[in-house]
Amino acid sequence: MSPLQRGPRGASLGPMRILLALPLLAACQIKTTIESTARVTVDPVVVVHGLEGEELGVSTTYGVVFLGRTARSGRVEFTAFFGDGPAREAGLVVAMGGGVFATESEIRLPAVPLCFEPPPPGSEVWVRGRREGQPFEFEAQVVTEPRVTGLLLEPSPELDALTDSELGAGVFLLVPGRPMQLLGLVSGRLTLDERKDYVTVVGPEELWRLVVHQRNAERPRRKVYRPDVL
Repeated sequence: MSPLQRGPRGASLGPMRILLALPLLAACQIKTTIESTARVTVDPVVVVHGLEGEELGVSTTYGVVFLGRTARSGRVEFTAFFGDGPAREAGLVVAMGGGVFATESEIRLPAVPLCFEPPPPGSEVWVRGRREGQPFEFEAQVVTEPRVTGLLLEPSPELDALTDSELGAGVFLLVPGRPMQLLGLVSGRLTLDERKDYVTVVGPEELWRLVVHQRNAERPRRKVYRPDVL
């Protein structure tokens, strides 16, 4: 049974809060093809190899972000995927708060920007991850619930099929004329009133911590560049 099928009733596996109302933010316009560079399609999904197993994460312009299910401190290894194949990298885990963890590598990784403007209910987004080393992706639909603040997705067979090691799959927006943007990470399931299920996403309400952390980190950072990563 997948983790999205066995979440506790009335409780989210992600950092969600029950509120009376949820104000909607401005929406990004959606498209259905993945933007590519001239040399390589950007694949920002990484596989984090923690002491307690594996999980998925995403490489962003502010570092690699993941849920910390298998690694919450110390040194961690992860696999990034370049145009010529996978590469094993390593970095130190930093707890951002709000269920968000991050790490960095000295090598510049394929990365995507963050999107802080969730689309309106009914919008289509893309969920991307890795399963046994192979990429997968499928469409999902954004939904809203007046009592919940945070990003929610409508359950689907593809989301229900995600395993423990596939939590942390990226939820992406695709905007005409721009690179794909990370909206959040799939984190679990929420059941309200024993009637309706939702898939929870650690989204913009928590990912802003990456921006603040990088701005506060006053230290020089050395990066090794690869010709196939713009």
